[in-house]
Amino acid sequence: MADVPHPHPPAARRPAAEPGSGAVGAGIGRGMIALLAVGAGVSVANLYYAQPLLASIAATFRVSPGRAALVVTAAQVGYGAGLVLLVPLGDILTRRRLVPLVLVGATGSLLVAALAPSIGVLAAGVGLAGLCSVATQILVPFAAHLAGPGDRGRAVGTVMSGLLVGILLARTAAGLIAQVAGWRAVFVTGAVAVAALAVLLAWRLPAEEPRESLGYRALLRSVARLAASQPVLRHRAAIGAFLFAAFNVVWTDLAFLLAGPPYHYSRAVIGLFGLLGAGGAGVAAVSGRLADRGWERWATVGGLLVTVGAFGLLALGRRDLAALMVGILAVDLGIQAVHIQNQHLVFGIDAAARSRLNTAYMVTYFAGGAIGSAAAGAVYAADGWGGSVALGAAFAGAAAAVWCGSLCVGRTRA
Repeated sequence: MADVPHPHPPAARRPAAEPGSGAVGAGIGRGMIALLAVGAGVSVANLYYAQPLLASIAATFRVSPGRAALVVTAAQVGYGAGLVLLVPLGDILTRRRLVPLVLVGATGSLLVAALAPSIGVLAAGVGLAGLCSVATQILVPFAAHLAGPGDRGRAVGTVMSGLLVGILLARTAAGLIAQVAGWRAVFVTGAVAVAALAVLLAWRLPAEEPRESLGYRALLRSVARLAASQPVLRHRAAIGAFLFAAFNVVWTDLAFLLAGPPYHYSRAVIGLFGLLGAGGAGVAAVSGRLADRGWERWATVGGLLVTVGAFGLLALGRRDLAALMVGILAVDLGIQAVHIQNQHLVFGIDAAARSRLNTAYMVTYFAGGAIGSAAAGAVYAADGWGGSVALGAAFAGAAAAVWCGSLCVGRTRA
């Protein structure tokens, strides 16, 4: 159905629950939002522990860097599989039980990784941990369920901020722990954190009302039907995919730029550039509040303009460090602002199908990111940083074109 504007009911007259939501929708307290944000951050961190450890892993198992890098690939493949196979279950199973169960699986997988006797077993453990990391993508739509209609953007934006902080801290913590106690200790620490989170969420997540009964195969088929029948979902997923492709072009090729002339930075210094992503975590919550106030169109326009304009600064960043840093920050800010608007609108399509809507959106989103990463390396090898900037700008421009096209045909209020 088209995303038609509708007024938000005043807080005093909000219904006790959205139709089909299976959760109290009269509002969500700060404590519960904080818990969901922490849960999202701890869950998603499992995907990123291995990234700064690859050199140590390669040395331990005496394999090439390329083969060690397959551990990271395994995590991403597992995460993609989890988006398809596990996230839709959030629409039919009680999330108070589903999320802790998935986190127990993550705990066991991380312990397998910690004790792995070979690179193959390590990749399998990390891959299964990636599969179970989609607990994050069950919690995000759950926050939308628990929130009242006028609070959905705030709730989703804050939980997404927790997710982004989790990504940032995962890489930093992994490096520090490995420096002190070795890379295996990183996965042990992650397992302990996830196990504690599973217990906390099993205790604190609210109960839900019974929801529709749907078989697993029918549940998965319904994801495809939603994608085919909902133009807002298709358009916003396409916008997200193009923007995530642009994002991955920047972050894939940035290390090559910083390691070469004129910068010649060490790996440690290059890693610190990841902290610039903290700006994206801050803007997520702000973007969510703008969505609640009905400013989706202006937040989307602003995010797209900032993202496209950032590539001008990134072009100057070939030899200007200040321009490079501001450009990186602007890319993160713009893309996260639009991403929150996308999720806000997608979750508003059908309260009873938010997990499946999130599956369709996030699968498309990560597919775009994979395309961006794959293209980035080849483009940098052929044309250097200039080619990377042009490619990223093209992806960002494509996102803007999709938004303009959907606006012209009246399929979105953004």
